[in-house]
Amino acid sequence: MIDRKDLGSWMDGAPSAPDYVKGSSLGLPGTGPGAVAPFWRRPLSLLLDWGLCMVISALAFQSDAMVNLVLFVAVNVLFLSLFGGTPGQFVLRVRVHPVRGRTPMIVRALVRTAAMLLILPACFWTKDGQPLHDTVAGTAVVTV
Repeated sequence: MIDRKDLGSWMDGAPSAPDYVKGSSLGLPGTGPGAVAPFWRRPLSLLLDWGLCMVISALAFQSDAMVNLVLFVAVNVLFLSLFGGTPGQFVLRVRVHPVRGRTPMIVRALVRTAAMLLILPACFWTKDGQPLHDTVAGTAVVTV
């Protein structure tokens, strides 16, 4: 017979080791500079970047929706390739850091941005606090 305890066990979340440190399987430190960035900084930096693109679009292109999207892609690819972080990430003191492979950063930025635009990859996270679009691109968002 199924017990209430059996049904409630899935509600506790995915099984994980209590002493596991996020980012350790990626070779990142547990705390301090270079550690996996806290969750709240990711959506906030995304909102800052999107807001910047909307302001530029409103001032120069009469708030065209397609221009917003093109500006967002351009800002992400350009800033990630050249500086390792978008303007919103600079404000929140996080950077995008390559964690595996030897792919040039411009390719990583293109893959990461394309996957991010699909929205769904941003909804699935690994045990290291890394969304699917970062996993696919071989990057991690870390604190500075």
